[in-house]
Amino acid sequence: MAKTGGKMDCKRAALLAIMTALCVGIQLTPRPPNVETTSLICFLVGFMFGARFGALLGALTMLINGFLSPWGFAGIIMPYQMAGMALIGFAGGFYRKVLGGNPNNAANPTKILRLEVSFLAAFLTLVYDVITNIGWAIPSGVPIIIALIQGAWFTVIHVASNVVFFGSAFFILVRIIGNLLGETSWNSPKEA
Repeated sequence: MAKTGGKMDCKRAALLAIMTALCVGIQLTPRPPNVETTSLICFLVGFMFGARFGALLGALTMLINGFLSPWGFAGIIMPYQMAGMALIGFAGGFYRKVLGGNPNNAANPTKILRLEVSFLAAFLTLVYDVITNIGWAIPSGVPIIIALIQGAWFTVIHVASNVVFFGSAFFILVRIIGNLLGETSWNSPKEA
């Protein structure tokens, strides 16, 4: 995260606030179960602003969602939702560090990078759903395998929608935000 005189750059702070508001707003909007762009936004924020910010955004978004969701109070699974979404945000920052100064830029990502991001979306969404299903099963006294089977259809919807969202929108959003931030390369963001 760029700092000026010990303070966060105003443009980055404003964009981070906008992304946070967008993420929370989307979570609070009625939509089909498990079709969401929160995962994409948390991953994107981690990628653009660093792993810590992505993780923080994920955890805070799910905390707010846990109390205000149109689907009702999250209850016993809220900490698991927070941990799962924090992991997705953290993974975005880690992914950028892995890419480093990749010669491919966001304006023209290769098919391999699009497939890679789609695979990451599938994997991270599956991990998120396993975490939340286990988080529901244990305190409910339901065997974990039964909880996973009962949640399978929702997991399929969740994974499929996130693969589409990540694969089609991630690099476009990276380019747009990069342009707004004045970034010309994929150098790793400096953490605050």
